[in-house]
Amino acid sequence: MIGITLFIVRSAAKTRRENMINHSKKLRLILGDQLNATHPWFKEVDDNCLYVIAELHQETSYVTHHQQKIQAFFAAMAAFANVLKEAGHRVLHLTLDETKQYKDLPDMLTNLLENNVQHFEYQQPDEYRLSQQLTLFCEKITSKNMSFSCVDSHHFFLPHHELTEHFKVDTSHRMEFFYRYMRKRFNVLVDDDNKPEGGKWNYDQQNRNKLKKKDIASIPAPLVFSHNVSEINDRLARHQVKTIGQGDSTLLWPINRQESLQLLDFFCRYLLPSFGTFQDAMTCNGDDVVTQKQWSLYHSRVSFSLNSKMLSPTLVVDTVLKHYQCNDAISIAQAEGFIRQILGWREFIRGMYWINMPQYQNKNSLKAKNNLPSWFWNGDTKMNCLHHAINQSLQYSYAHHIQRLMITGNFCLLTGIEPAQVDQWYLGIYVDAIEWVELPNTRGMSQFADGGLIASKAYAASGNYVNKMSDYCQSCHYNVKEKTSENACPLNSLYWHFMDKHSELFESNPRQAMVYRNWRKQTEEQRQATLAKAQDYLRNLDTL
Repeated sequence: MIGITLFIVRSAAKTRRENMINHSKKLRLILGDQLNATHPWFKEVDDNCLYVIAELHQETSYVTHHQQKIQAFFAAMAAFANVLKEAGHRVLHLTLDETKQYKDLPDMLTNLLENNVQHFEYQQPDEYRLSQQLTLFCEKITSKNMSFSCVDSHHFFLPHHELTEHFKVDTSHRMEFFYRYMRKRFNVLVDDDNKPEGGKWNYDQQNRNKLKKKDIASIPAPLVFSHNVSEINDRLARHQVKTIGQGDSTLLWPINRQESLQLLDFFCRYLLPSFGTFQDAMTCNGDDVVTQKQWSLYHSRVSFSLNSKMLSPTLVVDTVLKHYQCNDAISIAQAEGFIRQILGWREFIRGMYWINMPQYQNKNSLKAKNNLPSWFWNGDTKMNCLHHAINQSLQYSYAHHIQRLMITGNFCLLTGIEPAQVDQWYLGIYVDAIEWVELPNTRGMSQFADGGLIASKAYAASGNYVNKMSDYCQSCHYNVKEKTSENACPLNSLYWHFMDKHSELFESNPRQAMVYRNWRKQTEEQRQATLAKAQDYLRNLDTL
């Protein structure tokens, strides 16, 4: 009886779905990262238009995702579908159960458009693979006398069609110059003469403070949410979707615009006054209970809301500016440090991604070819910095930018991990990871695989940097002060091995000239001992 009832329910749903499609002359596709309620599409209700939001198997399998990442996107998609329905729009929200018959997105669209639909519309995707998929699909439907249009997502500061005006393919660009242009163009932290407010464009030098023990207890616990995602978990299990990381039936991430605004307000009120000062700091403080409650430190964690378009970057920047102007506790170094990430880096990375795709995804200038250690999937390593950063990523689907760049990214750079493997790990494990933002950050900024198109130097560091910016080293199995002893910090010898191996490429870089002067001051015996220790670690990456 249960089986018959379930069949009847599914049949009724299928009938309603077919009726909705048959009575629609226009079909608009909304991707999972296009949950923008302020898009011009939604200003008026069109009874002849059907919006389609679909969970697709191709999106769960192109990389192995963190369970919380899939939960967050699927829950946010469902919530957005309900918002549109409540506003009077006609919406078809399809789950994995209803799209399992389709091999991919074009297959689903072909099926949906076989009825009375006369026009198909979609927003410009942020990922190259989806853009290509939809472009090729639209070339096919034109032969069937069906019209289509691709519109801007109306999300970023720079419209998609302007990117070629600011970026050139396979050409080095620097974010700082682009950032200054954006500040002037959008009148952010500049005076009437287009000079920087406070007299400086960049306060990065004031954003590099380490958290002291007395500072840690005063960090506010992060604002988290509680969403029951047991039905999503059931679907993932039913369709044998492979995931990584920890994820139970309760999701802590925001899934709608209201919650995203709450998270932004919480950041501005309680975290922004100290964000800039400690934005590069890291702590485990012995993995005690206090730190576990403060795992996101002073960071906003609005990147998922931004990248899924529940929040616009314009709104985020305007909100931060408003709090900065009204709260004396927020210095310009705090506000500028955050705005630089949104107005500068985020827009810069997007431009570099689009101008250089698809060849960018194959760049490997350092010819890295080693395999990612197995402990990247469980955090089981004696290196405390890696142990903490990876376990946090597995537990929360989150790590802040320095953990990503200077802990996991630095290790992969020093050990020559094949860039595609690094890309796949970063793209899968973080809740905010979408290829347009992940790929250039990982392959360019972190791994220098693009040969310097994005970064002016390789962001390589020894254990000294980790010790300077964190308390990870205090409780580590390895000795951060040692290079060649039995329990010497692996980052030390690996750093010098990396710099020595790539000396022809980096020695002429003014930013790294001092490194090589210090290397050559050491005796030949010292250098060989360091290189030998590094080789030993490289042969045994899985046991570090």
